[in-house]
Amino acid sequence: MAEKQPNEKLTTWFGRSGWSKGELARQVNRRARQMGAHHVSTDTSRVRRWLDGEQPREPIPRIMSELFSERFGSVVSVEDLGLRTIVPVSTVGGGVDLPWSAPQTVQLISEYSRSDLMLNRRGFLGTSLALTAGAALIEPMQRWLTPGPSGAPLPILTAANGGEPHSGRLSEPELQLLEQTTVMFRQWDAQNGGGLRRKAVVGQLHEVTDLLQETYPEQTTKRLFRLTAELAHLAGFMSYDVGMHPSAQKYFVLALHAAKEAGDRPFGALILTDMSRQMIHLDRGEDALELIHLAQYGSRDTATPRQQALLYAMEARAYATIGEATRCARAARMAEDTFSDCRETDGDPDWLKFFSEAELNAENAHSYRDLAYNAPRSPLFASMSAPVMERAVDLFRQDPGHVRSYAFNLVGMASVHLLQGEPEEAARMAEQAVEIATKVRSERLNTRVRKTSAAASRDYKGVAEISRLADRVVQDIPEFIPAG
Repeated sequence: MAEKQPNEKLTTWFGRSGWSKGELARQVNRRARQMGAHHVSTDTSRVRRWLDGEQPREPIPRIMSELFSERFGSVVSVEDLGLRTIVPVSTVGGGVDLPWSAPQTVQLISEYSRSDLMLNRRGFLGTSLALTAGAALIEPMQRWLTPGPSGAPLPILTAANGGEPHSGRLSEPELQLLEQTTVMFRQWDAQNGGGLRRKAVVGQLHEVTDLLQETYPEQTTKRLFRLTAELAHLAGFMSYDVGMHPSAQKYFVLALHAAKEAGDRPFGALILTDMSRQMIHLDRGEDALELIHLAQYGSRDTATPRQQALLYAMEARAYATIGEATRCARAARMAEDTFSDCRETDGDPDWLKFFSEAELNAENAHSYRDLAYNAPRSPLFASMSAPVMERAVDLFRQDPGHVRSYAFNLVGMASVHLLQGEPEEAARMAEQAVEIATKVRSERLNTRVRKTSAAASRDYKGVAEISRLADRVVQDIPEFIPAG
């Protein structure tokens, strides 16, 4: 028998995490209980054996993948940890390659939302705990653009085309109330973060899929599918906001399917935009770029100037992530030019109204800031980012409806001050963000605050303001522990 070799990959990630063996064991046990794997009971000696090369059994490799992914804010696969996975990694779409048909879309959303509500755990929903990426993600998403066999959009089953006679009894006032509730959920998310109302949104989504089990006139059916798409997208964004990345992606994909059934190309483009945003957050710039280009192509005949500007701004973010300075700057300029064509009379839907002048400045400022990290001539890009980020901060300060965005841009401004060698100003901005982070439920914001504080402590050790910031972060922004 071959001699067991130490697991150098796991040892490296474990060392970077700052966890003790006992803390990793406790987190594995806690997560296992949350997913119902009560047989898992890990201790310090077991962790030591893993580091020495012992291969743990499922579901421990998948649990560790998720724990390390959350710790570092990017995907750390089972293979990255030097562990074997019993479940093969799909190269043809995995958990996102779903059938594009109305009945199956309803069934999948109903089942997934019910599991989410019943299991009350983070990240262990569906058949895969890993984020789908690369061609396995992009190719299934391209089918969003594919028409039905006749060249027309896929048909919705109604009494008029061979379905059952109308069995649904949903009234117009009830449907309007559901649509108004979705708008309210969206406002709550912007003000309070994704953690506070996520379960309520998932519950509402599940109830709407129950309504879709009945048959209605075609226009009512389309409105219900549009409502389903909006709720699934919001559930995805809230899941993303609280660090549940695989679940967020699943909801986004299901939302895209529902948007297709509704025949709503602009909203489908928004879903792909937020899928791109998630990939940027996870430092997968190439995937982000593919997704945003798919959104641009799919909405080329339907997007208003406001949505076109959003798409250009996110294209710039994706180019910045991969260090493409010239293309990033061009896309940012296109976003500004197109936004100048926005008019109140454009008839933009409620879900697009968030993309304001403040958001435009925020996206472009973060693009320039990211170029400072990822491209040569970083001082130039930091100086380009500073006034645009400052403008975003000033605009969001005046907007009580987007508190979380205000905090994100305070953190962004802090990171720019660090790039410009201004640690005291960076600490001042970051402390304001900490104050907000204690009042909203956004692990995404908490992660940004922790990363910025860690970078400041690394580069400006000994600066009193930076030390005070670090102490405040440790005290008020605890490390992410998934809720049970």
